[in-house]
Amino acid sequence: MTQRIKLRTLLAGGLFTLLFVGLIIRVYWVQVVKADFWTEQAMKIWNTSETIRQDRGMLLDREGNVLAADAAAYTIAVNPKLISELEAKHPEWQLADKIVSKLHEVLGTSESKLREMITAKKENGEYLQQREIRPDGWKVDKAVKDRLSEFRDEIRGLTGIKTDVGLYFKEEQKRYYPNGSLASHILGYEDKDGIAILGLEKKLNEQLSGSSGYIKYQRDGARTQLPNGEVEYKQAVDGKNVTLTIDRDIQFYIEEALRAGYEKYKPISITAIAADPNTMEILGMASLPDFNPNTYWEKAQDQASFRDNSIQSVYEPGSTFKIVTLAGAVEEGLFDPNAYYKSGSIEYSKKDRPIKDHNNGVGWGENGMITYLEGLKHSSNVAFVKLGYQMLGKERLIKYINDFGFGQKTGIDLPNEVSLPYSLDWPSEVATATFGQGKVLVTPIQQVAAVAAVANGGRLMQPHTVKSISDPNTGEKVVIEPKLVRQVISPETSRKVGEYLETVVSDRDIGTGKIVYTPGYRIAGKTGTAQKVTKDDKGGYAKNKYVVSFIGYAPVENPKVVLYVVVDEPKIDNAGGGSVAGPIFKEIMIKSLQKLGVQPELDEEEKAKAADSEKKVESGDLTARVPDVTGMTVTQARDLLKQHSFPYGVLGKGNKVLQQLPKGGSVLPTSQRIYFLTDTKKGNVPDLTGLSLRDALEMCSLLQVTATVEGQGYVIAQKAVKVGDKWTLQLTLSPQGEPAPPSPQAEDPDGDAGEEE
Repeated sequence: MTQRIKLRTLLAGGLFTLLFVGLIIRVYWVQVVKADFWTEQAMKIWNTSETIRQDRGMLLDREGNVLAADAAAYTIAVNPKLISELEAKHPEWQLADKIVSKLHEVLGTSESKLREMITAKKENGEYLQQREIRPDGWKVDKAVKDRLSEFRDEIRGLTGIKTDVGLYFKEEQKRYYPNGSLASHILGYEDKDGIAILGLEKKLNEQLSGSSGYIKYQRDGARTQLPNGEVEYKQAVDGKNVTLTIDRDIQFYIEEALRAGYEKYKPISITAIAADPNTMEILGMASLPDFNPNTYWEKAQDQASFRDNSIQSVYEPGSTFKIVTLAGAVEEGLFDPNAYYKSGSIEYSKKDRPIKDHNNGVGWGENGMITYLEGLKHSSNVAFVKLGYQMLGKERLIKYINDFGFGQKTGIDLPNEVSLPYSLDWPSEVATATFGQGKVLVTPIQQVAAVAAVANGGRLMQPHTVKSISDPNTGEKVVIEPKLVRQVISPETSRKVGEYLETVVSDRDIGTGKIVYTPGYRIAGKTGTAQKVTKDDKGGYAKNKYVVSFIGYAPVENPKVVLYVVVDEPKIDNAGGGSVAGPIFKEIMIKSLQKLGVQPELDEEEKAKAADSEKKVESGDLTARVPDVTGMTVTQARDLLKQHSFPYGVLGKGNKVLQQLPKGGSVLPTSQRIYFLTDTKKGNVPDLTGLSLRDALEMCSLLQVTATVEGQGYVIAQKAVKVGDKWTLQLTLSPQGEPAPPSPQAEDPDGDAGEEE
């Protein structure tokens, strides 16, 4: 028995000895042999790192208004595992249904898709513990997060759960554009992945980005920082703030006017650029269609909305290009404004067809003889073929085209600028280039830079949109100075050309730019209407497809703004640069000048007229002689009546005025509506209020409408009544009469037509 006990004791002692030896060996292995490995693994557990997010630099307008900045954003997420467990325990809560319904209501995601997300599982069949609601719940605004946060509180109140109910919000950061689509092509956008796309966001991404920081420290098992642990810290570096040359108000004026024109004419695109001609700082630049950088994905399928036509589209410029030919001729001493030439058509080459003026080659003046200055006002193609083809010649013409910057990029600080080279190999190519058709294709920004050189004393400047870049971390500020490319013409030539171009606007009789005339402002300008080349194999030009434009600057004596408006293929018959682009140009130009503090300088006669008009308007006694517009196009008639302050209405679908009521020569209150009859088809009777009995009956006769009359004088009321099987118009008249109220037809007449320059 004793021997057996001793044996057992020896076995147990040996076993414990072996275990102890094994433990010693294991400890040695872990702490000595594998010390480095396990120290590294321990450090991974002890050490933690947190990223310190930097702020992307802001984009500001020239007055410090924010155009783009970082803002708080939230990503919506659900916990499928927790929701499933709560559903199993408390099916009466209908938790999943409530969450799906609310997310559908707030985010717009389909319920079927939401249900897939809220029941998402791993490959092994286990429910996920987190599923983000993408894309609709990805980086949403605080307002959206707040709505869902209130809903989560309601669920907590319903269930009695004070912690997690399976719906939560991940705080993030996104790019925000407080002005919506304003200047979207200039700014570009940053997508939800933080990638800069288009515009200055892309071009200046390195300066705007900055760099993130971090903090690394040691912690215990409860994830609490160790008081004596090592700490490593790197500060985040915020991106630089960029101040643009853009004036937010002028940018707004441009986009407001373009949207109205886009709605009215429904073109392929419409573009405008306003710049300071002395520095070529871009004050405003826009192109439609456009996009909202806050919701860029909504236009993902419409690539035209992301195309900045200001720098990426090329056009045959039309008559606005005549400014280049004119400037070259003046610089070379070849332009005599008082010299005569024969307008209408010109045979410049025996092998090529004659070039005609836009009035079907009829010309102007007695036997077609007019001065070169009159040719400029009329936008005569013949005048510029003589100036550019015959006088300047091919070599000098090409020199000026190149010197003004065409055929080469302007170097504007925006990505994706384009430019097309050109060659003028044949006489016909040289001749047509003198008036802006043919081989020389230009971008709007090239046009603006060239005309700015004419305005500023002959200096071609590099356009730019960035005014300064500031580093918020160091306080350092880099100012972008204007850059001179070359001297193109002399200051004296610049002055003369400006005065000649001013007459295109100020001559109220024959100037093609007269619609832009504004008392108190000296505006130099030029219209442009270029036929578009057909896209079929036959070549040549398409009928009724035009690019129309207006370019100019003001005030002529000290230019502050150069402005270009171009409308690609407006849906209107006989579209012209003056009739379509001119009013848009005028609205933007006058508002921009006033924003810059340039007030009209009226002479004594204009001041007296203005004061007299105000008095008459206040007393309701303003009268004027009605111009005779019979035989004019609807557009020409409309523009002439606008100059005399008469409202108008259009009857019919024709392009020309067959008859007007009241007739030309009558002296009437400027509140009196003038009607244009453009075809002889029977139509609806317009509002005849204010017409005399004679004119009202004549109108009814023209429209084949039977009328009865009660009273004398002027129409104050009308009513259509049915007598038997026929409708009759009952007119009520009064000796005093009343001014005609506005008519919807006056704002959007049918058959609008314009001149072709």
